[in-house]
Amino acid sequence: MTKIINYGVIGCGMMGQEHLRNIALLDGARVHAIFEPDAGMAAKSKATAPEAVFYGTVQELLADETLDCLLVVSPNYLHVEQLEEIALTRPLPLLMEKPLYTDPKDAERIEAIKDKYPAPIWVAMEYRYMPPVAKFLQELQGATGGVKMLTIREHRFPFLPKVGDWNRFNVKTGGTLVEKCCHFFDLMRVALGSDPVRVMASAGQSVNHLDESYDGQAPDIWDNGYVIVDFANGARAMLELCMFADGSRFQEELSAVGPQGKIEALVPGPGRFWPEDLGAPPTSQVIVSPRAPKGPVSLDIPVEEALLEAGDHNGSTFYQHQNFLAVVRGEKPVEVTLDDGAWAVRIGHAAQKSATTGAVINL
Repeated sequence: MTKIINYGVIGCGMMGQEHLRNIALLDGARVHAIFEPDAGMAAKSKATAPEAVFYGTVQELLADETLDCLLVVSPNYLHVEQLEEIALTRPLPLLMEKPLYTDPKDAERIEAIKDKYPAPIWVAMEYRYMPPVAKFLQELQGATGGVKMLTIREHRFPFLPKVGDWNRFNVKTGGTLVEKCCHFFDLMRVALGSDPVRVMASAGQSVNHLDESYDGQAPDIWDNGYVIVDFANGARAMLELCMFADGSRFQEELSAVGPQGKIEALVPGPGRFWPEDLGAPPTSQVIVSPRAPKGPVSLDIPVEEALLEAGDHNGSTFYQHQNFLAVVRGEKPVEVTLDDGAWAVRIGHAAQKSATTGAVINL
């Protein structure tokens, strides 16, 4: 009989709730222990994971000897501190939510942990595991003959309210191009198989949160931007972000082009935001368009309804946990490393700096 893997979960806010729902769908795993200081979110967590033990501090949770692995889903600005606490106290196999850190000065702290942490750490870049994105990455080289240009567009809804409104401020999020877009910079590196050498960006706050105030402070989080990234292998990539495009049919659109052709992935946003009067939400698609002979071929990539209902990320959170559990059981290596997570943040910080200063940032 397969051993049940006991998760300890640190932080159960909005994204934490999605993790709880997806862990509940896994075979051979359960949420055994939770630290969540917000009373409302703790109550929601209890409803989703009724058998879990609730602890009052991170240290109390880490002292639970029955834990097999950890999941950190706390607000961004707490990640480095909690990662260091875990490393010193109970370095179990760890699934760490993105971004790894929010302040560029904390990159050295991540490096110190990487060199000493004795167990696997997986960084939660779950966009890799959206079924249409996974298919896009799988077919990428064959469809293009080697990617020369990669474009990622996200047209979506504004930032949602979170506990304590922490996601309204750059100092707590790292900035939109870190908080939101580290996923896309990770996808760029994976798709192109290379590291970036320079970053150029233009971004700002044009529409969202302009009339909001929290303890007398106006939000400074950006809601749109363009980022161009040049890579060491000569390929280039662009991100287009708009967070006041709620009416879009697809939320993420990926396009890669090479000498042989083009491949696209179209990913709808959360089904819970799709108007009922418009019928069923769109289905994900992958489209391959060869140069010769011409003739685009479209493939629908449906996702199980239970997975769509369990979260807002097109089933990717579930598939990410499946792979992480295989690591915990010693069946496979980590696929998204601390280096991957750190690179995604580094590109985001470079984009934030470029957009602020108008300068090209060399990496």
